Amino acid sequence: MIKLGAVYLLAGLVFGAFAVLSATDRNNPKRFGNAGFWGLVSLSFLAGDYLGDVGNGLLVVGLALIAGFGLLGRGQPATTSPEERRVLAERYGEKLFVPALTVPVVVIFGVLVLKPLTVGGEPLLDPKQATLISLALAAVVATVVGLVLLRQPPISPLQEGRRLMDTVGWAALLPQALAALGAVFALAGVGQVIGDLVTAWIPMDTRLAAVAVYCLGMAGFTVIMGNAFAAFPVLTAGVGLPILIQRFGGDPAVVCAIGMLSGFCGTLMTPLAANFNLVPPALLELDDRYAVIKAQIPTAIPLLIANIGLMYAFAF
Repeated sequence: MIKLGAVYLLAGLVFGAFAVLSATDRNNPKRFGNAGFWGLVSLSFLAGDYLGDVGNGLLVVGLALIAGFGLLGRGQPATTSPEERRVLAERYGEKLFVPALTVPVVVIFGVLVLKPLTVGGEPLLDPKQATLISLALAAVVATVVGLVLLRQPPISPLQEGRRLMDTVGWAALLPQALAALGAVFALAGVGQVIGDLVTAWIPMDTRLAAVAVYCLGMAGFTVIMGNAFAAFPVLTAGVGLPILIQRFGGDPAVVCAIGMLSGFCGTLMTPLAANFNLVPPALLELDDRYAVIKAQIPTAIPLLIANIGLMYAFAF
């Protein structure tokens, strides 16, 4: 049976390649910082199960120290020039979309065809992780398709991947870190504390008030924590479950779904969602690093208000 460990192995090898390529990049004055950072990320995927809680904790501290002391820099991998990319784009045209479209096709194939298959009486893919395993397989297939179609050297995906990771930097790990933080908050009882504070200061005797507090709270905590998945366990444990679902009889599926949508409205407005809101201006070399957030706020606020109305109308 192919389990999630295969995905971790693949990710660990890729980040390990980034580390090696970074260490050999003499054009980057901070090459050893990059190599150490991506090497630790690789180690977490390859040996995280064997390091134990203390070992993984020290690994995270190492990552934080490298990023915090500014030891990361942008490498200069050997890649095509802007002019060469323009020529390639004109030559291949719409064929450039083939590798990207390969990903969803392979994922669908994996979920619908490979997931039900059995070998020796056991499933070929771990049923609980079939989608993620299929996504990893799709990334490999799409890479091979891109290499064959565009006739690029085998090292090019790793060099381009390293260039992207160097551009994003430590922010590439923010989603995982913030999601883990949400789980820690939930286990620590922060949701209960938030629920007690909310009920103590805000009247929750009407469904509309409870819905507004939950949706606005999801957006607000997402802005603070940078990730809707981090805010979700806190607000749902404090407000969604005890008040909207248990007290007012809300449909859990509707409450949770629209709650997450409200959190995503907060994602549009937070600089902590660096991958979405801060990296694009950096890649485009915009003068205003918050340009994406400013452009999204006029959309996020009406959507948040609409979520409140939708939950009030359909959750009860």
